[in-house]
Amino acid sequence: MSSNRTVSNVTPIGGYAGRLRAPLLPRELSDRELALFVTASDRREVSPGEMIFRRGELGRSMFIVESGQIRLEFGDGMPDKLIGPREFFGELTLFIGDHTRVANAVATTASVMHVIEQQAFDQLLDSEPRLLAQFMRRSFSYLVASEQQLIASLKRRNEDLMVTLDSLRQTQTQLSTAQRLVQTDELTGLCNRRGLYMFLEHLGDSRLPGTELGLLLIDIDRFKQINDRCGHLVGDQVLRAIAEEVQAAASPCDLPCRLGGDEFALLTQVTGAEELAARATQIVNAVRAMRFPGCDGLKVSVSIGARLCTESTDWAIWYSDTDCLLYEVKGRGGDGFRAPD
Repeated sequence: MSSNRTVSNVTPIGGYAGRLRAPLLPRELSDRELALFVTASDRREVSPGEMIFRRGELGRSMFIVESGQIRLEFGDGMPDKLIGPREFFGELTLFIGDHTRVANAVATTASVMHVIEQQAFDQLLDSEPRLLAQFMRRSFSYLVASEQQLIASLKRRNEDLMVTLDSLRQTQTQLSTAQRLVQTDELTGLCNRRGLYMFLEHLGDSRLPGTELGLLLIDIDRFKQINDRCGHLVGDQVLRAIAEEVQAAASPCDLPCRLGGDEFALLTQVTGAEELAARATQIVNAVRAMRFPGCDGLKVSVSIGARLCTESTDWAIWYSDTDCLLYEVKGRGGDGFRAPD
């Protein structure tokens, strides 16, 4: 078996980039998944009949076939599976760790593979969490379905398979939790910027009839002075308290979020400019009434820009226009909101 590390910025194997494709087979990678994995892989050539791994071994890697064909031999009367170009196998070990291989993997022809190690996979998970989450969810669904079919076909209960199923279910739950965490601001519990972008992608699916889309941009006045005077613990209390008021001003179909630092946003569906102004006023008054025992005499206020959004434009324009209104309030000393005349 020969091996060399694949470099970045490669063209997806097989020349599939940019081509319209039929729906993916269960073990087939999308163009984006394929291109991402290839950049983090070791490229290996194997000869016909060469054993890639044996049943019962502890797994260490996932494999992607570039060319040729690999046969998975399960034994116990189960049919073999053939893995061809663009398809992957052995991925379960990267998902749950210390997983025993359930089949022999043998090259049926001269083949070229890409090998993904655990460390490389973890780095991809950090750098491309959304794409990897989609890949893992699709793989889990296929694996669970395959394992359930396998159990149904056996005459006796296979304890090892039940353990694998349990691990898969736990991992699916952990993945769903991880996806929520990736989209949630840890300090306030509100949606973060990544979660906002996900919400915007599906905004059309959640629109209410007879409403307009409105945006409030909320910035804490003189927040650095609060941190300097009262300390970061009080500063964190202020952030959490304001997050609660932004949440309180939101309806179930709205998205309150923390964009970062001392900046919040509320993307809301309202009947018009009057209701949007009422939401802004509610937040301004609630923040103005806040008191913090950890810092006597501390008064907190916010500046808010409020604008109805033109749905033929996008988030960047909504944000820029509303941010200008916010800084008009800042220029007047803060503690209020500004909407277009």
